[in-house]
Amino acid sequence: MRFGELDPQWLRQQAKNGGISFNTGPFRIQLQTQIMPLLELLTQLYPASELVNNREVADFHIRMAQPRNYRRLWRPQARFYIDGRSHFEPYPLDHAFPHMEWGLNYCIATRAHQYCMLHSAVVARNGRALILPAMPGSGKSTLCAALIHRGWRLLSDEFGLVQPGKNRLTPLPRVIPLKNRSIDIIREFAPEATLGPTFPKTRKGDVAHLAPPVDAILNQDQHPEPAWVVFPKYTPNASSQLEPIPKGIAFIRLANNAFNYRLLGETGYKTLVSLIKSCKCYSFSYSDLESATQTLNALVSKQEVAS
Repeated sequence: MRFGELDPQWLRQQAKNGGISFNTGPFRIQLQTQIMPLLELLTQLYPASELVNNREVADFHIRMAQPRNYRRLWRPQARFYIDGRSHFEPYPLDHAFPHMEWGLNYCIATRAHQYCMLHSAVVARNGRALILPAMPGSGKSTLCAALIHRGWRLLSDEFGLVQPGKNRLTPLPRVIPLKNRSIDIIREFAPEATLGPTFPKTRKGDVAHLAPPVDAILNQDQHPEPAWVVFPKYTPNASSQLEPIPKGIAFIRLANNAFNYRLLGETGYKTLVSLIKSCKCYSFSYSDLESATQTLNALVSKQEVAS
């Protein structure tokens, strides 16, 4: 059964007692919680995600719970637990969903070292993947959200998961957290998009989560071929400019956008060298999303003509 097909009361009882298990990309999550608004958002934003057997081994055992202290009476909170331990300060109870999403990011970034993990969005079209590595504030998530509503398939917004030795990208389709002005920009750009509520005044500003398209979830076992590495940068009033860059410079910039490059040592180096060799590399400045998506769509057309 998928989240969108479940009876809310059954889901609540299951999540409260034994917990619920589901896959997100290559990872299996077991979640235990009594926070009903959190479960409601899971069903709204991940309707195509499928529950799996609780008896199978999970990668991350997560519990979202209210701390048992006096504050639950007048300013209730939610706390994220992984394997029974809490690594973060609690969030307001009505921010339980972003707290869980950011907590899961922490789990992946600190434990999934079977992958070389890039801080990048990844989208695909016609079996070829576009990797968008970027530092925070570069407009990566906004551009990714625009692309998946102009014909690209979402692999990931936060993590580019590269399998060492295979030059292969592993999809991790999850919600895209849009911040501040990006929320209204995407609402106007893609009125058909499914967006959750806006969480005001989080530690990253106002945040709303864009649901991954259903096809991204259903096709998360398909691994497209890496074709382009594009370093995006939102620049106010700039025209869309796609400039080729030398592979040596692209390698350095990509290594600087990898969570665990140094930790992986030689494996990380060989993985990124192989990835860069297989891709065309560009820097990309943009301001207008329609122009930006058209410019990146042209990459696909050029590759098809060349092949």
